[in-house]
This record gives sequence, C-alpha cells and structure tokens, in this order.
Amino acid sequence: MQYLSTRDEALRFSASQAIVQGLSREGGLFLPETIPALRPDALTALAGLSYTERAAAVMKLFLDEFSQDELRDFAGRAYGPAKFDTPAVAPVAALLPGLHILELWHGPTCAFKDLALQMLPYLLTSSLQKTGETKTACILVATSGDTGKAALEGFRDVDRTKILVFYPKDGVSEIQQLQMATQEGRNVGVEAVYGNFDDAQTGVKRIFSDAALRAELAGKGYFLSSANSINWGRVLPQIVYYISAYCELLTRGAIRAGEPVSFCVPTGNFGNILAGYYARAMGLPVKKLICASNANNVLTEFIETGVYDRNRPFYTTSSPSMDILISSNLERLLYLLSGSDAEVRGYMQSLRDAGRYRVADALRDKIRDVFACGCCGDGETAKTIGRVFRTDGYLLDTHTAVAYTVLERYREQTGDSTPAVVVSTASPFKFCQSVLPALGVAEPAQGTDAIAQLAQVSGRPAPAPLAMLAGKTPRFGGVTKKEDMARVVTEFLK
Repeated sequence: MQYLSTRDEALRFSASQAIVQGLSREGGLFLPETIPALRPDALTALAGLSYTERAAAVMKLFLDEFSQDELRDFAGRAYGPAKFDTPAVAPVAALLPGLHILELWHGPTCAFKDLALQMLPYLLTSSLQKTGETKTACILVATSGDTGKAALEGFRDVDRTKILVFYPKDGVSEIQQLQMATQEGRNVGVEAVYGNFDDAQTGVKRIFSDAALRAELAGKGYFLSSANSINWGRVLPQIVYYISAYCELLTRGAIRAGEPVSFCVPTGNFGNILAGYYARAMGLPVKKLICASNANNVLTEFIETGVYDRNRPFYTTSSPSMDILISSNLERLLYLLSGSDAEVRGYMQSLRDAGRYRVADALRDKIRDVFACGCCGDGETAKTIGRVFRTDGYLLDTHTAVAYTVLERYREQTGDSTPAVVVSTASPFKFCQSVLPALGVAEPAQGTDAIAQLAQVSGRPAPAPLAMLAGKTPRFGGVTKKEDMARVVTEFLK
C-alpha cells in the first residue's frame, strides 16, 4: 500500500517512508491511498483475540512492508504488563444501559496517547531499517499536555532517536507539566513556549518546512521526524481501540454482531476522532462520531456550518489537552471526503492567510452525515464530574466529562438511543485541581499532594505512574519565545 500527501497526491511513499518522514515537505499530511475493508467475519474473529493480537491484525492491513510476526512482537512489547496495568489494555466500562466508557488511560503516562506512542517507537525504528536511513531521528513534538509525556516515555533511550518536546507555558495542568519536567532518559529534552498550543504546533511545522535548517541538521547526522498525530504512525494504532471496543461489547453481549454504535470523542487536534472515522470507513458499524469540544469550540462551529475560523478568543480551560484552535488532522478528513489535493491546498492556504476557510456545501454535507458535535464550558464539565460520581460512582476526568455532557445533550436533542461509547482520554488524577473542586473540595492540595487527596476523597487508588511523581526533582525548566524554537532545536542537537 502506498501513501500520498493531502497537498500533493502525485507523491507516493511506502508506509515506512511516511512514518520516518512524518510530515510531507510541502506541509501536507500522509495518508494511505486506499482504506482496507474488514472481512465480513473479521469482528467476530477479532472478538476472540487479545488486544495485542487485535492490534497486529488491524495494523497489518495498512502496513504491507511489515510482517505479521513483526507487528505481533511490537504489540506485545508496547502493550504488555510492563507498560499497561490491565491485560485488557483499553477496557470498556459499562456505566449505564446503552452507555459505555472506553478507558484509554491504563498505560505508563495515564493518557490515551500511550496507545499510539508506545507503538510508534517500534514502527519508527523498524522503518529506519527498511528505508536504509543512517542518520539519527530528531523527534519534534508540540503538546497540549498529554502527547508530550507519552512521546517522551515512548522514545526514552530508544537507539538512534532524540526527542524534544515543546509545550505552552501555563497551558497544561500542574501534573502534566511535572510529568514532562521530571522525564528521565539520556535522549530527551523539554522546553516551554510563551503562548498557546497553536503557537507551539505552528512553530514545529515551520521548523519542518525550513529547508536550510534541515540541511544544517543533516550535516550533523540528524533528520527531523514527528511524534504528533501529523505522523501516520500515530493515527494508525488509534484505529485499533475503536475496533477493539466494539469487540469487547460483542463479547459481553452488550450488542449484536452488525449492530451500530456511536462514539463520543473529546478532541482538539482531531486525531483521536479521525481514527474512529478510519475504523468506520473500514466497515466498523458506527452510526455517529460525536465531536466534543470545550470552550475552544472551533470544531463544533465547523461541523455545524462548514466554516473553520480560528479568529476567536483562545480559552485556557480545565480540559487543556483540547485547548486548540488549529486542528491539524482535520486536513486528512478534508482530503478523504473531497478527494482533491487542490481543494485541500486552497483551504489550508486560506487558513494561513486569513485564519479561516469555508468548505464546499457538498463537502460540509458529507461531514455532517458522519459527524455530530457539541461543546460545553468548565462549569458544565465540573457539574458532570460531580453528578456522575454521586449517582453512578464513576470518576471522570475533565476531558471525558466534556464528552459525557455533549453525548447527553445529543441524545436529548435527537432522541437517538443507539448504544454509545464515551472515549475516556485521561485519568482524573492528571487534573486534580479541577476534579477535586467538582467533588466539593473547597481547598485542593497543591502539587503531588493533590493526587493523594483525590485518592482519599474518591476512594479510588491513584495510578502508580502518577503516585510516583511525589518527590521527583524536575530536570527541565526552560522557556522560549515561539520565534526562537529553531534555535532551541539546534542547541539540543549540539
């Protein structure tokens, strides 16, 4: 299977080339030229397998160059007991009849990014061998909170890689910042950026497009790659957990084979919900993908109107991983549904020049056929956390509470009772300063003391990776202007 660029479909790359490069040089995103279909009996067969086996089987459909044995080995190491605290890897909790929670935070950094970023280092290092690349990969990452720590942990001390993470100063939770600042490993670096996530993400993209800098780094034996969801190697492993969730519901008899389900996904950069779209396009019986946003509701407006407009106030919210106004992975969906690289180039040029674009009516209608949407603010988020804990005994993090709220409203407005899965993207213990007040705590503790406090108040044990943060000394504390990010990269690679 070949991979092409959203902005130049004449380009053709192998999967390993696309994974190594990360971002196409003209700024486009790689995606497979075709979407493989699941066999009619595939879901029933996959339901009888472990998560590791499901991952290998699904990814093989997109990765011709990789053997089944290779992928099974990668999945075994990525999702084994040394990394995940449950054999299910991505368990599905039954909360209410017809409403389920897909828990994607049982990995080493307690966020859904682990499902992709524990796999990506194996895909990348194998791809380096397959492409004959001899230089060292410098992985650049912009994070709104969770990707940074997950990428650092995934690539820690991986041979022939160095990884540098940029995050917005004061734009992540206290625990997220501490996770990154205390990261261990000889090949890692972390730098805060004055501004918001979009500033950090735009800065990374600008570095990728800087031919002079790429040449300078090549002379030093480095090439640039990405662990953000602009890299196809990030999106692919995420497809697996949508299919796996359906299999779990089949296994427990919550749905019948072929019965449709809907997924409500808290999303900012559109990578998580895009993986759900790919699963649906492969044949997974998905009725609706419901895009849940916080106060930074650029995606809600886009799905409702067909107008993408980042010219709006930026809000720092209690769900910081969604505090994004430029949703990079939306570009892949625009290409998939328009089939035109010229059309996508036009939209992206308009976004650069004017900060907005309007898609053609036909494209808007195609999007609305698949996607529903909604948004909610911090006040509603907090109320949902408190109410669900009191009535159902389930502890939501802020991002999952956004999705839960949006799903409830969608069902009320539409009367749609299709079985639904809320995609839970992070442990509530990563956002103690927001979750504790939602549970009625007037004076939340500070720093890692808040983790112990939440465990006591909720009666839930804190995940070990977060509990172990207590007493760790930060290694990284640098802050830079967005204009100086390239300089930080060159200094990191001295």
